[in-house]
Amino acid sequence: MTSVGPALQFLFVCVENSCRSQIAEGFARAMGGARVSASSAGSRPSGRVDARAIEFMLEKGIDLRRQVSKGLDDLPSVTWDYVVTMGCGDACPFLPTRNRVDWDLPDPKPMDDAGFRAVRDRIEGLVGELVERAIADRR
Repeated sequence: MTSVGPALQFLFVCVENSCRSQIAEGFARAMGGARVSASSAGSRPSGRVDARAIEFMLEKGIDLRRQVSKGLDDLPSVTWDYVVTMGCGDACPFLPTRNRVDWDLPDPKPMDDAGFRAVRDRIEGLVGELVERAIADRR
């Protein structure tokens, strides 16, 4: 077995760090395994992970109950491999990164359950593509 080097550092950022970025962090951890170190933060964190985000991620077998909503000041001072912003508009920060990606995703919190799940599933697809591409580019 060959070594793949240190884990890729992914950061997902939205406004409150309660839904979209938490969901993306959960998917990245699950999909990337030891090859990815995933974190998330908010430009104006709510201080909690949304209950429906937890519930609907459990449907996918991913448990967000140990994740915490945090702000940008809570992050380590590193150069990220990928910073993904998720619909935070003018509140999106500039963070040191090798690759910047913006996913203009709606906030699922005000949506009905079907709409929330649709955003979750869209995030799942985007994270899957990003993880595959990042790992392939590293080779």
